[in-house]
Order: sequence, then structure tokens, then C-alpha cells
Amino acid sequence: MKTKVDNKKFVDLHVHSNRSDGTFTPAQLVDYAMKKGLSAFALTDHDTVDGLKEAIEYADRLRRTLPEEEARKVPEVISGIEFSTEYQGKDIHVVGLYIDYGNERFQKYLQDFVASRINRNQKMCARLTAAGIGISYESLLERFPDAVITRAHYAKYLLEQGYVKSLNEAFERYVGDRCPYFVPREKVTPKQAVALILEAGGIPVLAHPILYHMSDERLETLVSGLKEAGLKGIEAIYSTYNAAEERQIRRLAQKYALAVSGGSDFHGANKPGLDLAVGYGKLFVPYSVLETLKKLR
Repeated sequence: MKTKVDNKKFVDLHVHSNRSDGTFTPAQLVDYAMKKGLSAFALTDHDTVDGLKEAIEYADRLRRTLPEEEARKVPEVISGIEFSTEYQGKDIHVVGLYIDYGNERFQKYLQDFVASRINRNQKMCARLTAAGIGISYESLLERFPDAVITRAHYAKYLLEQGYVKSLNEAFERYVGDRCPYFVPREKVTPKQAVALILEAGGIPVLAHPILYHMSDERLETLVSGLKEAGLKGIEAIYSTYNAAEERQIRRLAQKYALAVSGGSDFHGANKPGLDLAVGYGKLFVPYSVLETLKKLR
């Protein structure tokens, strides 16, 4: 007898809060996911798990305190992370789902990474200050408390202070990869990220591979190597993909026996027009995608 599939339930497995470079608090994400009708979402902030406790505990509290009918609508909050890694000069992202974020070695790595990120941010602020831009690491922390400071925060600060007229201008003139004020940050390799996620009991997923603009051969080499390292999933459903791109990644998933994952990459106001659950309007990640991923835990 075939199991009945619920085609109405849907999920979002790639979401950011203001603990990295999103604009919603972790608790606000739970409320918004509930409003959007999501059955589950993964909080996958960049290189940090600082928002997970708040989101998970808030969702649990809603289930205990809301009337039964409303409580059933509270989405599952999946503990996740998005690692920024480097591969042959490209910035490659690896998402971890269902991680044990209290894992000792995992936490130690994140602490070391935060220390190196602070050092990088201090150097960038020093370069900008020397160029006559009034910015300090302390001023960024004051403006964006509890956030992991990224270049998106620099851009927003420069816009607010009147140094640029748009976020794009901030990246083009000051904080982009080719700008004289940019300081590259320390990164792990994709394989190291996969190993860290596995050690923390999580499911490693290659995020938005189309965005890396690799040749088919180069992308397949990356996927093949990560599969050998323990990669379990690949993001085949994503906000910016067209139908042909989704089919391409689904074929890769099938070839390398990887589970399909999908998500909006929601950042709130930092990515205008891109909404939770639906991306730019057409995204749909069925609950069956999550059911398949859960079997890999």
C-alpha cells in the first residue's frame, strides 16, 4: 500500500536571521514562518548557531501556550548552519541540517572562527578609517548587536552614514572582493565543512551550486569529491533557479545518490523581493523533501 503524500505541506530549508546577515530575529522568523504556513524551516545563519536556541525555545513555548488548533501550526525549527568555504578561489557554501550545535568540537571550531573573523573586521575597519571613512569595529557592533558582522553590515552602515547612495555602491567602492579595503577572511574547505557537520550529527548539503557559475565538469568534480567526503544532499530547489537549472541539479543529485534539498535563502529586508517560503514568488519545497532528508540522520 502506498503512503499518501501531503502535497500541501511545504518547508524552507535555507533561512537567515539577524544573528548573521538577515533582518528578522530568530523569534520573528518563527512567527513569520507560521504566518506563511510553513510546516518547518531551517535556521542556517552564516558560520554561527547563536540564533538557534532562541528560535527553538520560542517555538516550543508557542506549542505549550497557544490553543491546540493554533499550536499545531507552529513550524518545526531545524537546527542548521551555513558554512562559508573556499574551493579553487571560489566562495562555496555548505549547509548543515539537524546539527547538534552543542557538540564540543563543533563549538570549539566556531569560537576559533569568530576570533579570526573579529581580526579580519578590525583590519577592514582600519583600512577604511585610513581612507577617511568614519567606521570602527566597535561602531559596527553597537549598530548591529548580537550579529555576526559581515560585509552586508558594512554596506548598510556606509549607506546610513551617507558615504554611499546604495548598497551596491558600497560593495563596488568599498567592501567588494576587488576593493583595496577588503580583507579576505579565513575559510575552511568544503570537505572540512562536511566533516564538521557530520561530526555534529548533521546532514551536509551543498548550497545553491548554480550560483558558483562553474562549468558542468568543474561542478561535477566538486560534487563527486564532496560525496566521497560524506555529502548527503544538494540544493536543487532554490529561489533564483529556472526550470533548466533545477533539472540540472536534480540530475546531479540522482547521479551521486544525493538527497534533494531546497530553500529561499531568506534574509528579510537585506534581499528585497525575496520572501520566506516562496522566494521570488514561485518557490515551493514540498514536505516530502524534508522527509527524505530526515531518513539520513
